[in-house]
Amino acid sequence: MDRVTIAAPLHVPRPAGPWHGVRENLSQLGNALVYTTWSEWLPSVLTTPRLRRLLGPDWDRYRRTPDAAVRYRFAAARLLIKYTAAAALDTPPEYLDLAYRLAGRPYLRGFDQIELSLSHTGDVLAVGLSRTGRIGVDVEPADRFVRLDLLRRQILTPVEEQEIAELPESRRGPHVLRLWTLKEAYSKALGQGLRLGFKQFGFSTEGRLRAPDGSSATRGEWGFDTYPVMERYLLSVACHDAGLNTAGDTSVETMLDRGFLSAMAQPPGDGAGSAGRP
Repeated sequence: MDRVTIAAPLHVPRPAGPWHGVRENLSQLGNALVYTTWSEWLPSVLTTPRLRRLLGPDWDRYRRTPDAAVRYRFAAARLLIKYTAAAALDTPPEYLDLAYRLAGRPYLRGFDQIELSLSHTGDVLAVGLSRTGRIGVDVEPADRFVRLDLLRRQILTPVEEQEIAELPESRRGPHVLRLWTLKEAYSKALGQGLRLGFKQFGFSTEGRLRAPDGSSATRGEWGFDTYPVMERYLLSVACHDAGLNTAGDTSVETMLDRGFLSAMAQPPGDGAGSAGRP
């Protein structure tokens, strides 16, 4: 199997878009990446009369959050997920029901072929979508101070330690930061978060997954990449190809679970789905 190709991240500064590349990337590559800042989306959070309907079950959590900055960032992140998925699936964002697994990983209720991941740091938000398998994203400041002595014991395999020792001193910190974001993204894709020991796997300088001894740990079913975004952040992504037979058509009728689609099609009052929730 060839290595999974990762879509280049797209900057979407507002709910109005531009969104044209999202559905194209999901259809052609099987994945899509979007990033923005929550301050760019803040005007929409503050002014849209549809906020309660867009947030759906997250409305109560939004209202209960006392810190204004945390509350607005939470709302902006949920809107970003819904608008990104809506663009990919060619459906209104209000029709999508965002839910959470036990570890807090978000998913789209009823869309069993879509995986998604959210990351944020500071002002930046990033969302990844995949229709081929698991996906994880992680974003970090590119100038984040790196304590090599601490991270060496916490996240580096012996092979990675040796490779870093051979680098010029000026390149060691940036390289370790890239490794950190890649490991975060992979761990998120697996649904493990920080529970997965980062010394149990490693990455080559080309971004390929390796065992602690440096041997290859993938036959191409995983793809990894790191991109600079917003001039001062690193966005890393891990995307899996599970070998699913997913069609190139990513319209809502194709990607939606048949049982959920049937429920949504019922007339109001007969158990209709959450699309009509106020």
